[in-house]
Amino acid sequence: QVQLVESGGGLVQAGASLRLSCVASRGTLTYAMGWFRQAPGKEREFVAAINWSSSTMYYENSVKGRFTISRDNAKNTVYLQMNSLKSEDTAVYYCKADTRWSKISTTDDGGNWGQGTQVTVSS
Repeated sequence: QVQLVESGGGLVQAGASLRLSCVASRGTLTYAMGWFRQAPGKEREFVAAINWSSSTMYYENSVKGRFTISRDNAKNTVYLQMNSLKSEDTAVYYCKADTRWSKISTTDDGGNWGQGTQVTVSS
């Protein structure tokens, strides 16, 4: 098990940028890392994922070209740089760590989750 703590959320205007951070309680070298979000009244949805070596990243279509996922294994931290934010990006953002790369984009019972950080984008 690994504990995850997200930070960096806030209230911004449309077009602004934010960088979210997720710090793990211990080394995550064997874990794929992902970001998800959940808007009010909606199901949690996949946003972005990165493998352990940062050689592979992929994104949900609506954030491609605007969001960038990265990680610093020396700091046990994964980041989500969010640019050109839109009102529809408003949600609680969650970090996930999973040893199963094939499951990193799913919301199944496996994996480790953080408590989330609120991102609100005003139009």
